[in-house]
Amino acid sequence: MPVPAERADTARTLLRDQAYARLRDAILDGTLEPGEQLKDAELAEWLGLSRTPIREAVARLEEHGLVETAPNRYTRVAPLSALDARDAFPVVAALQALAASLGVPGLTANDLELMRAANRDFAKALRAADVDGAVAADDRFHAVLVLASANREIARSLARLMPKIRRLERARFGSLAGRRSVEQHERIVALCAAGKAEQATAAVRENWLSLGALIDQSFGEET
Repeated sequence: MPVPAERADTARTLLRDQAYARLRDAILDGTLEPGEQLKDAELAEWLGLSRTPIREAVARLEEHGLVETAPNRYTRVAPLSALDARDAFPVVAALQALAASLGVPGLTANDLELMRAANRDFAKALRAADVDGAVAADDRFHAVLVLASANREIARSLARLMPKIRRLERARFGSLAGRRSVEQHERIVALCAAGKAEQATAAVRENWLSLGALIDQSFGEET
């Protein structure tokens, strides 16, 4: 089939992606709070975009569990839910563990240093109660193994699930003082450096499941 003569609608795609990224970030950092009503006209004015990319972005956010709609009633930021933690964390833990099992054999010395540096930044951010810094450093730490896995489906699936995970983590950051992630990260790096893929895989899975358990527990503390 020859390349179509018509120019692809790249601009619209970029606007849709831009709207998605900005709305996602506003939900994650709490600018748009759980339960807040989302109206096309208000969002379009705020972002300086037309309603079409806004609607497309909101539909994508709904697919990713960050927005919920009821026809002819509301479109709103999804409430925080303990059920989300119970559903999402085991799946993320399994995907991150799979990334480790595939990625550990191919890790380089530079990869290991990137993980160590990310964990140092993570520990520093935790001490400073810097939620943005902690989340960014944790993302960098685990991204090394995801990239090393060379599996695009893992990356795609995590891209869909991680915003929900990070939203829960940000909202419950004050309840996570007992987390042991820094030490868990150190153990993961040591196992990776030793080439112990099976044990590193188990350690990665436990790292995510323990965070999920803390977040789930934080909901129980409210009742």
